[in-house]
Amino acid sequence: MNKKTLLILALLFTVTTTWAQINEESNETPDEDEITVIDQEGNEEVIEFPEAMTYDLDSLLNLYMSKTYLDEPSDCNMRDVNPIYSKEDYVDRLSRMPTIMEMAHNDVVQKFIDRYSGRLRHSISYMLGASNFYMPIFEQALETYQMPLELKYLPIIESALNPKAVSRVGATGLWQFMLATGRQYGLQVNSLVDERRDPIKSSYAAARYLKDLYRIFGDWNLVIAAYNCGPENINKAIRRSNGEKDYWQIYPYLPKETRGYVPAFIAANYIMTYYSQHNICPMTTRLPAKTDTIMVNKNVHLEQIAAVLGINIDLLRSLNPMYRRDIVPGLSEPMPVRLPITEVGRFIDLQDSIFNHRSDELLNRRVEVEVKDDVPTYYHKSKRYSKRRSARYSKRKSSSIKRRSATKRRSTSKSRKRRRR
Repeated sequence: MNKKTLLILALLFTVTTTWAQINEESNETPDEDEITVIDQEGNEEVIEFPEAMTYDLDSLLNLYMSKTYLDEPSDCNMRDVNPIYSKEDYVDRLSRMPTIMEMAHNDVVQKFIDRYSGRLRHSISYMLGASNFYMPIFEQALETYQMPLELKYLPIIESALNPKAVSRVGATGLWQFMLATGRQYGLQVNSLVDERRDPIKSSYAAARYLKDLYRIFGDWNLVIAAYNCGPENINKAIRRSNGEKDYWQIYPYLPKETRGYVPAFIAANYIMTYYSQHNICPMTTRLPAKTDTIMVNKNVHLEQIAAVLGINIDLLRSLNPMYRRDIVPGLSEPMPVRLPITEVGRFIDLQDSIFNHRSDELLNRRVEVEVKDDVPTYYHKSKRYSKRRSARYSKRKSSSIKRRSATKRRSTSKSRKRRRR
């Protein structure tokens, strides 16, 4: 048997083995929302998978930024083959990552790594490409508040890098702020504006929130867990574990989703660092044109801007995701509009035309109204209603007459008794 034949057989063996591993991963957990872990004693634990990591890849690829600036990699070899590594390989790679935060390995972390590198490998390819849009923003916000830069991977498990993501409990945006927490950290939310969906503002709010959580707990694993389920639930778990402050010691007392949150975060850091070792190829990215903001002090609809400047409305929406109904309420307070940098000067030159374009149609909210009071108002009673009322009146009148008659008879009877005496 020559060397060429041996090489082909070895390659076929590798492909068969790795496909077997992928199939095994796919078969062991039929539920997309859960991961099952079996400990050394044979006990089975079901861990809830982060909601964002179950999002449909097609819906993510349908976002404007994805459709416009991401492409499938054309030079990806063995893109569906996930090599097999030993536990020692994973432990070594995690230990060599340049992070402040602890990146420990265990069976739970491994399950998440297997899911990311197996069934979710194409979603990871998308996130590697989309991260070029958002990671510089995350890193700048975290650096401003002196937070560990590995926290930039939190939005991967929070929102799958979708700025308009909304969870089943109402958490919104890349960093999945709940309404109360977002407002606490200065994010405006009303019927027209939701700054939780603004990548820049929400990133700075998230960095501040993470810094406050670290002041409370002083442990990064607990900070990550508290970001997911709230500091109150972490304090409850600490009390139930007799004061333990190690995430892995309070693990059994945490909410179901939070038990998988720190392992999912560690695995996300791993796969975003070592994706090439698993034959995962990032989607190729064409960076969009640079942008800048301009402040407006009048109400304006994004369609007005798009029509006058000749800009794609979906581009404007992707640059301004905080405006929930495409209306910029500049009359309330000066509000920012993000535009391609080449369009800022044109907006200034054409702003009168922009504000006037179809304003009655697109901004149809009356400021003053007149009440039509030149015609007398009438109260029309239906015949049916009148008959019912007449019947009730007649009944009451009859009852009243009977009561008066009875009273009169009693009074007459008493008078006769007195005279007899």
